[in-house]
Amino acid sequence: MVAPPLTLLDRALELTAAADRPDLHRRLTVVRERVQDPAVRVLAVGEPNQGKSMLVNALVGAPVCVVGQGDETRVPVVVRHGDSAAAALVYSSGESDGPVPAAGGAVSRVPVPVGSLVAELARAAGADDGGRLAAAEVTLPRRLLEGGLQLVDTAGVGGVGSTAALRTIDLLPAATAVLVVSDASQEFTAPEMAFLRQAAALCPAVVCVLTKIDASPEWRRIAELDRAHLDRAGLDLPLLPVSATLELLAVQRKDRGLHEESGLGALAAHLRREVVDRAETLARRSTVHDLTSVTEQLALSLRTELAGLQDPARNEELLAQLEGARTRVEDLRRRSSRWQQVLADGVTDLMADIDHDLRDRARVITREADEAVDAHDPGPLWDDLTDWLDQRIGGAVADSYVWASQRSEFLAAEVVDQFARDGGIALPDLPIGDGAEVLGSLVELDDIDRGAMTVPQRVLIGMKGSYSGVLMTGLITSMVGFGLINPVSLAAGVVIGTKAYRDDRLNRRQRRQAEAKAAVRRHVDEVVFQVGKQLKDRLRLVQRTLRDLVSDTADEMSRTLADAVRGAQQSVKVAAAERDARLREVRRQLALVERLAADVAQLTAREVPPEQRAPRELGPRERSS
Repeated sequence: MVAPPLTLLDRALELTAAADRPDLHRRLTVVRERVQDPAVRVLAVGEPNQGKSMLVNALVGAPVCVVGQGDETRVPVVVRHGDSAAAALVYSSGESDGPVPAAGGAVSRVPVPVGSLVAELARAAGADDGGRLAAAEVTLPRRLLEGGLQLVDTAGVGGVGSTAALRTIDLLPAATAVLVVSDASQEFTAPEMAFLRQAAALCPAVVCVLTKIDASPEWRRIAELDRAHLDRAGLDLPLLPVSATLELLAVQRKDRGLHEESGLGALAAHLRREVVDRAETLARRSTVHDLTSVTEQLALSLRTELAGLQDPARNEELLAQLEGARTRVEDLRRRSSRWQQVLADGVTDLMADIDHDLRDRARVITREADEAVDAHDPGPLWDDLTDWLDQRIGGAVADSYVWASQRSEFLAAEVVDQFARDGGIALPDLPIGDGAEVLGSLVELDDIDRGAMTVPQRVLIGMKGSYSGVLMTGLITSMVGFGLINPVSLAAGVVIGTKAYRDDRLNRRQRRQAEAKAAVRRHVDEVVFQVGKQLKDRLRLVQRTLRDLVSDTADEMSRTLADAVRGAQQSVKVAAAERDARLREVRRQLALVERLAADVAQLTAREVPPEQRAPRELGPRERSS
């Protein structure tokens, strides 16, 4: 019988404590916390009124998310497994826009009844109680949520290409999977395709969900068009048509046929097979890697000491081995400067490249905005220009963020590869881009003079211009006997007044164009300043993460070799009376370590790949219980 990972970790923790290895003990403690609380986070994202909240409700079989025309999700709703149904509103005084509040802020959880969660969310969102509503947490006893699956209903992005989508994009690297929700009333839009490309670059699993097929007779044609868009973009993503309405009806009636027709069963099976099972496999492999590394290091010290205790006559050979061990320790420390240099150079180059990339995208947007302002009067079109600029800036910042994340992963691979070539061991996946910080909301674009004028204002401008024309023409015509005010002077006043009005309108338009260009430049400069600072902060986090992980691994190896040297030295100096007792103790500890290593190897051998598993689809009765 294969021992569970927690049991193996407890045995390994006891061995590291007995061996006086606090570094290995600390490493296994972190691994144990990760195994105890497996989080497989799945985000439901999409534009408002696409059916993502109802989709989450249908998946968990409970009305826990806000649903309805005009009632949009304002804060993330996290649904996870629990022994009983419970809900809480999470308030935070710190800055956080993710599914969990920022670690540095004060957090408070206010329990609420699950049945009234939607009403409480609506009330708390508009209340001013000194706190800030950050998220809602729900626990439900659902089989679908077993294994650590967490469904997160995100706030509607209001156009997935806008700056409002940056909060959602910022959550993608920390998510295990993303459900991109779009209803069957129309095919994928250009912003949705751009978001899909960004999501596929940041998240390992992306699923396209076509909702509301019960209300769209042409949903099959829409699905074909969406599939064609994905193929042209080179995105090999699953596209699953579903109907949350039919699933909720199937749960109420306990109707298996409606459940199959809704498509929610296929979606739940896909989440279980391709997301939860694969996440469990990766987590188990990471745990096996850590356990194997720890047992190898413990066994190295014990075997070295055992060899000296069993054969005291091999003093010269042991001394040679000691010198070789010392050389390996020093050589490992000397060669550690190589991966440190790769890391330092890589981060420096990456910061410069990202700054240049962001500024280059900003310059392109500024040129396009200047051309639009020169071609039209920006006053009446300022709202449309603001929306366009919001879309362009949001897309540019998102693309720059995706590119920075990809370059960070490439840099991490280079550092780990250099460390492995220098004699280090392979490292597990690095927790880069964990969503701890968010891009946040960008500054608002300044308003300008819209150019709207009332009729009296226009008449006054014309009269100011016509006054001089009437006066000059009247004086000239008075010399031939006409009065100051006569038909000729009035006609001249009308002509000159019309020209004055047109000149004033042109001057006002030019002032509005200059004001609009200045507002756009100030806005873009502020965006570049804020986003550039946040992206650089992320790169510093990448640098610290890589430095700490690789340094800790190198320190563990150095400590292991040093312990082996010390054990061999003690085995030479130990007295004959003590040798037998120490020999029995070392053999006992080594036997425990080898038995643990064998159990870890058995855990790896018995692992069943997710693609070979046949998950059983849950029926409507099971999904609601």
